[in-house]
Amino acid sequence: MAEVAKGHLPSRNNKHQSAEEYEYDSASVSSDEAQIGVKNIEAVSQTWTQWSLIAAYLGIFLVAFCTSLEGQTTINLTVYATSAFAEHSLVATVLVVQGVVNAVIKPPMAKIANVFGRLEAFCISVFIYVIGYIQMAGSNNVKAFASAQIFYSAGATGLQILIQIFVADTSDLLNRALFSSLPDVPFLITVWAGPPIANRLLAHATWRWGYGLWSIVLPAAFMPLALSLLLNTRKAAKQGLLPHSPWKGRSVLDGLKNLWYELDVMGLLLLSAAISLILIPLTLAATAKDHWRNVSIIAMIVIGCLCLLVFLVWESMHKLAPRPFLSLRLLTNRNVIAGCTIGFFYFAVFYTSIYPYFPSYLQVVQGDSVTAAGHITQTFTFTSTVSSICISLVIKYTRHYKYYITLGACIYLLGVGLMIRYRSESSLTSQIVGTQLAMGIGGGMINVPAQLGVQAAVSHSDVAAATAIFLTIVEIGGAVGNAISGAVWTANLQSRLVKYLPPSAQADATLIFGNLTLAKSYVSGSLERTAINRSYQETMDILLIIAACLAAPLIPLSLIMRNYKLDTIDQKVRGKVIGSGRPLDEGAPEVGGL
Repeated sequence: MAEVAKGHLPSRNNKHQSAEEYEYDSASVSSDEAQIGVKNIEAVSQTWTQWSLIAAYLGIFLVAFCTSLEGQTTINLTVYATSAFAEHSLVATVLVVQGVVNAVIKPPMAKIANVFGRLEAFCISVFIYVIGYIQMAGSNNVKAFASAQIFYSAGATGLQILIQIFVADTSDLLNRALFSSLPDVPFLITVWAGPPIANRLLAHATWRWGYGLWSIVLPAAFMPLALSLLLNTRKAAKQGLLPHSPWKGRSVLDGLKNLWYELDVMGLLLLSAAISLILIPLTLAATAKDHWRNVSIIAMIVIGCLCLLVFLVWESMHKLAPRPFLSLRLLTNRNVIAGCTIGFFYFAVFYTSIYPYFPSYLQVVQGDSVTAAGHITQTFTFTSTVSSICISLVIKYTRHYKYYITLGACIYLLGVGLMIRYRSESSLTSQIVGTQLAMGIGGGMINVPAQLGVQAAVSHSDVAAATAIFLTIVEIGGAVGNAISGAVWTANLQSRLVKYLPPSAQADATLIFGNLTLAKSYVSGSLERTAINRSYQETMDILLIIAACLAAPLIPLSLIMRNYKLDTIDQKVRGKVIGSGRPLDEGAPEVGGL
């Protein structure tokens, strides 16, 4: 790590600040207006030492490694768990709800971190996560298993957003992209280690133990981070750095009233309702035929959009929301709007070009095995992880981020174009993998820098909210892309099967559409298999053309973002942060070599 610098200092080049940086400063809020959780972490940041920060980041890495390994392991156990109950019908619905929870939980968790504190929010997420593990391990029916995954999803998503918030708390903008990529590093190992661990668990234990063991491993992995935060909080208290508690001396009724405003309960309820009512029908559209003819589904989307409008009005009225989650500063911030929109289209393209139907295409049209199709599909994620780490290092030393997003958007769009050209029945595996590599390189240059651009445009008080909104919009983009894929796949594949299958197989068109194993069972070169391959190919071509259209806006959106010089921005953070972007204050202890 780089050295730790003292926050809340003037820029080195303050005299020569650009108009863009002046606008940034005017959009900031003073630290006195920050909520108690923000003030607490700023107080704790003033007590960081080299070893306490090392312990904290060791904890971050251990938690990320644990959750990554758990995800790669348990994904192979789900089929055994549901098979034990002899009931699969509810699982698809649970996955829909789980996707909604992933998007809904981020704003409340960010608000909890601002109101109560980072350590408290981490503990809540770990507790919910563990409850999910225990409930899955002990479930006796599919309904209990399904409800457990909701707790599991809430805990996992809570940890995801809190790790990013903690990185923003403890790093300057030059180093933030690099440390924001830290949770992705374990994937480079766990993607290969997870399946063998699952096999050994099934061979020597049971699928229940495969879930239950993480209720022990995760809290143990969390201990270095928890102890580092706890000990430094006590140290800050002894030094008189902690702010006065807003709850002390209040009556219960007055405390509840204050909590209502501090948490912005009504705003979060409106936002959660809006996200849920929009995402549920969009996600269901990926699995249900004639979904849009259902009046209740259309009504859900309309009501969801109305809730979103009411939410925006609520957040802009100071008397109703004196502590808004999404302040007017964020709603009118050019970088926040452009960055979140980039995240939306980035993930929408991913879910129309790669997931969820690319593995099926590889198995049917290319004749790849399940393992080979999985490895080819995961090439994107592996490559994007490496790319994001590399571009984070480039950002650190060039002190700019904007044009890397533009370059990444161009490569991403090029990758989609190459897919249209080389994702065909006659393409070689090397050509298909090459398109995935291009997509991964471009994707890694978009996501982390875009999040950095959103964070760079706000003050420390707004970083948690801005990060939560960015990650939520990314989830919504994924849901929209997934809905588009489902609608296109459902509307086109079956009709093409009916059109191209020989008369002897016409009656089986519906079965072939819904059964991948049946589609693969026809001999290569037969009239039936040729018709199936053609149907898959033409449907995939439509999806890729849509993906290219969704990728095109990424380039102009990246140009809209401001090209901040990262080492001249003061986010008004009090305390020490990792980085050398600003000089140390006199008397501030330097943590060299960290």
